[in-house]
Amino acid sequence: MLTAALTSSAFNATLTKHKNGSREKAQKAQKEFANFASLSPANFTFIKFELKNLSMTTKKKLTKKKIQTKPKTKPLITEQPQEPETVAEAKEMEKNPYWLTTEDEVLLRSPEPDDIFKSSDSWRVFRILGEFVNGFDSLATITHGVSVFGSARTTEDNEHYKAARETGKLLAEAGFEVITGGGPGIMEAANRGAFEAGKISVGCNIELPFEQSANPYQTKSLTFKYFFVRKTMFIKYSNAYVIFPGGFGTLDELFEALTLIQTRKIRNFPVVLFGSSYWKGLLAWLTSTMLNEKNINSEDLGLMHLTDSPKDAVDFITKCCGFNEK
Repeated sequence: MLTAALTSSAFNATLTKHKNGSREKAQKAQKEFANFASLSPANFTFIKFELKNLSMTTKKKLTKKKIQTKPKTKPLITEQPQEPETVAEAKEMEKNPYWLTTEDEVLLRSPEPDDIFKSSDSWRVFRILGEFVNGFDSLATITHGVSVFGSARTTEDNEHYKAARETGKLLAEAGFEVITGGGPGIMEAANRGAFEAGKISVGCNIELPFEQSANPYQTKSLTFKYFFVRKTMFIKYSNAYVIFPGGFGTLDELFEALTLIQTRKIRNFPVVLFGSSYWKGLLAWLTSTMLNEKNINSEDLGLMHLTDSPKDAVDFITKCCGFNEK
């Protein structure tokens, strides 16, 4: 209904523009707005000019431009490209990874006064509910999970990859189910260790603009649209976290767990930092700055266990959880 209304309004506006023109021009206009009608709703959000200019009261005119044919294989764009000036350009740019819109992005955007999609947020709760239900049903049998986090950019020849693979293997052999974000790098390594041990290896993947493909070492694989649903699954079905060197996402998982432990939302939840040389700078800052400013207590620093040994990490988790495989 919404697409039809916008298309009809915009098409009529363009026909008015060509009222003294030929039938050929009118047909071109109709084809242009047929392209608009086929745009997916999730991608309306980045095409601001359609929402503002293609309304019932619009008096602005679209300038149709010829689209340059681009090669099929394109490098990833690191800088924001210019916004499209025509619907046809928007349709073409929709293929660019920069413009791919995820459900998370649509949900988290701030509504504008004239945002015609603001009423859809309340309905989106049903999709979110569905993800929670699917996650709970799929992971209900995971009772001794340990989540392993780390960079997706870590290569197979890296020492941290090898250590994560060994950690996954030892965790699996100790009776734990290994859970990761399901992607490459450290996640793949931990899944691989558990998979090669013939045990349960879980991957909780996430839909991203730049596609993150699931690694092949999973016995149970899920894909989530919403980060907060996925993060809930990590916490709910884990008995411990092992944090390998990583970036913002790894730090996000680390500090969320520490916050929940500190506020006693979760208890008896060991957090292992793997790689002393990588984490020593962060730990020094926490001690010299955050602790010194009295923003945390000395006991809070004891929430983390630092190690360079896969065996020590697994032994520490086993001891804290009081779990031994029968």
